[in-house]
Amino acid sequence: MPKNCRALQFAARLLGGLVSVLAATAGVAGHPGSQFIVDSWSTREGLPQSSVISVIQTRDGYLWLGTLNGLVRFDGIRFTVFDEENTPGLNSDRIIYLFEDSHTNLWIGTDAGGVSVVKDGRVTNFPIGRAGQEGKVTSACEDSAGTVWFYTADSYLARYQNGKMGAFNLNLSTPPICRMIAAEKSGTLWVADVSGMFSLRPENFHPPAIAIDESLQAERLDFILASRNGGIWRLMNGRVQKWNSGKLEKDFGIYPWGNSIIKAACEDNAGNLIVGTLGDGVFWYDAKGGYEHISEEQGLSSKYVLSLCMDGEGNLWVGTDGDGLNRIKRKIFDVPEIHQGVHPWAAQSLSMDARDGLWLAFGAQGASYWISNSVQDFRVGPLQDAWEVLVDHQQQIWIGTRGDGLFRFQSNHFEPASGAEILGPWVNALLEDRKGQLWAGTQRGLARWDGRNWKVFTTRAGLSENIVRAIAEDAEGNLWVGTESRGLNFFKDGRFISCQQSENGLPGNDISALYVDKEGVLWVGTFGHGLARLQNGKWKRYSTDNGLASNSISYIIEDDEGNLWIGSNAGLMRIQKKSLNGLARGTTNSLSCRTYGEADGLPTRECSSGAQPAAIRAHDGRLWFSTTKGLVSVSPAALKPNLRPPLVMIESVRADGREQKTNQLASAWPQSITIAPGIEQLMVQLEIHYTALNFTAPDEVRFKYRLEGRETAWTDVGNARTAYYSEVPPGHYRFHVIACNEDGVRNETGSVLDFTVLPQYWQTGWFRVMVIVCILGLIVATVRYLSTQKLQRQLQALKHREALEKERSRIARDLHDQLGTNLTQVALLGEMAEADKNVPEEIESHARQLSQTARETTRSLDEIVWAVNPANDTLDGLVNYACKFAQEYLALAGVRCRADMPAQLPATILAPEVRHNAFLAFKEAVNNVVKHAQATEAWIRLKLQSDNFTLEIEDNGRGLGPPAAGAAAARNGLRNMRKRMEDIHGEFSIGPGANGGTIVRLKIPFEKH
Repeated sequence: MPKNCRALQFAARLLGGLVSVLAATAGVAGHPGSQFIVDSWSTREGLPQSSVISVIQTRDGYLWLGTLNGLVRFDGIRFTVFDEENTPGLNSDRIIYLFEDSHTNLWIGTDAGGVSVVKDGRVTNFPIGRAGQEGKVTSACEDSAGTVWFYTADSYLARYQNGKMGAFNLNLSTPPICRMIAAEKSGTLWVADVSGMFSLRPENFHPPAIAIDESLQAERLDFILASRNGGIWRLMNGRVQKWNSGKLEKDFGIYPWGNSIIKAACEDNAGNLIVGTLGDGVFWYDAKGGYEHISEEQGLSSKYVLSLCMDGEGNLWVGTDGDGLNRIKRKIFDVPEIHQGVHPWAAQSLSMDARDGLWLAFGAQGASYWISNSVQDFRVGPLQDAWEVLVDHQQQIWIGTRGDGLFRFQSNHFEPASGAEILGPWVNALLEDRKGQLWAGTQRGLARWDGRNWKVFTTRAGLSENIVRAIAEDAEGNLWVGTESRGLNFFKDGRFISCQQSENGLPGNDISALYVDKEGVLWVGTFGHGLARLQNGKWKRYSTDNGLASNSISYIIEDDEGNLWIGSNAGLMRIQKKSLNGLARGTTNSLSCRTYGEADGLPTRECSSGAQPAAIRAHDGRLWFSTTKGLVSVSPAALKPNLRPPLVMIESVRADGREQKTNQLASAWPQSITIAPGIEQLMVQLEIHYTALNFTAPDEVRFKYRLEGRETAWTDVGNARTAYYSEVPPGHYRFHVIACNEDGVRNETGSVLDFTVLPQYWQTGWFRVMVIVCILGLIVATVRYLSTQKLQRQLQALKHREALEKERSRIARDLHDQLGTNLTQVALLGEMAEADKNVPEEIESHARQLSQTARETTRSLDEIVWAVNPANDTLDGLVNYACKFAQEYLALAGVRCRADMPAQLPATILAPEVRHNAFLAFKEAVNNVVKHAQATEAWIRLKLQSDNFTLEIEDNGRGLGPPAAGAAAARNGLRNMRKRMEDIHGEFSIGPGANGGTIVRLKIPFEKH
């Protein structure tokens, strides 16, 4: 490739790096030479306002910020804003002071005056001094007895004790430049203003008078701060001092910030003083009085500091005046000062000589030698395209290039290595074995220099491929050779044994890095298939599924602390070997992988690849790494892993878009919550927001969660902080979320939330039971109805059959009683006529009787036919037939008959039994008129009612007083008539008639029986 093209390529790389820095959303890495990394957040990341006036970390782990646009809670990732609109009780959005007491009460001072306390998510206001800015809280503290003290701009000293607030006006005439209070561990309370300070014992506070223990005058007092180790810091009269029990403990001399106003101060976790100034940034003291100055030159977003807070992880939080929030943490990695601004492009390869000097190849600018903060550049070949550099045990410097072959340093310059032209123009890897032989991986095979001659091993010698990318030597002196696309080769006694993906446990054939550790384990990195481990002939593969940051491995090296350091395109990984070994043995199922990037001091997350050696261990144990933006180093022994398990918090639960936590200020959830049924669906859409309070590396926190009652296995979601469930049916559930920090320290307890999703009423048990009961009842009723109808039909059939049998029996009886008797009589009369054939008068008598009997038989047969014919089953049929019978019968007896009938009879159906019994009873009554009444005239009447009709038979005979024989016969007839009326549910009555005779009434119902 032409030299000018190389220059353009590296210029583009530099421009890309600059753009990436400018486009960073939150934070700027520490500036060159600074020992700190500074990250910043502003309104772009969610701050409601860029002036952060107060910062504290409460005991629940959150950071709280006071801004002019509300109270802000910060978890390291997200800002939650509380203001007058969404927080009942908050009297102003302009938050100027924050303090937490030992009872976890959060005290809030606003520019509206007075103070507010947040307890259990509720805000309570207490007035102190005058309202407005004159009465605003400027300082607060808590003494050893748990009493909370407040000091206001208008010099009111207030005490909160046993739930009551009391205030006393000190009536100070000094301007409210410095109104501060501080409580020492010894119990002394110090009250300060710009002109001095005085002390008192809390028990001597008796408004309107107080007893002062000690009073100090000052030319100018700027700040006082109680120390966690006892005593008090006094920033007074231009000097930084610490006093304890009235004695000067430390004197750090005059202010290094000159006349800049001190707006904030705090201590770090070791008790060292940190001072924030308005115009000169931050000054971080050490125990001996030395300090480090952090300002805009070191990456601070503004030198105007309003507030400071040291969190539990050792991060310093800086609130600025108009430039947002800053986090300051010490760098893990060092970038050589001489390297800054000299070679800002990719470092490809490095090697260290016996004097601890570093040789470095940059890929486009030859080679450089660094020692004792000095650097010297050397030209290598016509293209200056140096990619690999190696210092052997004889202190010879070898340079491998891409295009010019192999070079060796001689007489203060580089020359082509003797006889190395057989290697070809491209060199990919360099290695010196225990025997002092130099090995080179090239595009033409594996080459060996024994000090006199070169020998190249190719596919003809058994090598799986000629393009060699990586070389490693094991404890027995055998070589492992990695190729570009044909896997791994084992070289022993001049023979190659090929190991490829399809034949062995290799994750891929694209070998990028090889390393043999102290235990003799071979570690194999690939360009895109992860990491592999070979021990005792057994392979184990590791990938992003197991926790690696990337499957593209650049280089591998180990430290003296039992860790592997693995370069990749997604960050520099530090993995405990015991974690890797445990996963290989099956004793664990995840890796303890710490991935480093820009937030830890690396100039970029992308490590350089394609050259060997690219990472080395120095004589003092320090590790050096090449990245695409320069060289970095780290001292593994000085690393302090974050052993604090991240505090996991469930912040919000939304069901069908409805927030379930009504008081967002309350950090703790109730033991359990109840969620109303779904609005439009039978199941609830659930959205659970959670977080982990880690402020050092919040992006590196990894979460797992499980919804017990729905899931049995944990779901690994990486750094995602929201769980979504599209369809949650009614029931009881427990959501459990756990997390691990950037160093793999887990919080196995995590956070748990029990909740119950209520069902719709039609999904409840009682409703289902009711529905089942109703269905069963309907089934039973239907079965019963069908069974009853069937029985009714069977009963009707039986009744019909019974009626037919009864009717047949009646007909048979009538035929027997009437026709049979008459026919018998006819037969007897015929026999008598034959016997008396010689007596004419007897024959004549018998003929008359025979004729009469025949007529009676005809009438009886006519009655039987009438009774059987269903066409006569009407009221009209009964009445007409009865009247016809009566008229004919009475006419033969010589009795006049008169029928009194309605002009129009209703079309009423009568049952055959009713019609038959009614006619027989009527016939009996007519017979009685002829046989017993001795009447000359009879009346037949029909009277109609709505539900019955009455037949009356009246005569003008002798009435109800007949002779004994006739009375007996009449009684039998009357019994028959009464019986027939009872059979059809009718009524029978007999009594004297209006004309002296007898009247018989037959009352017959219309209903069917």
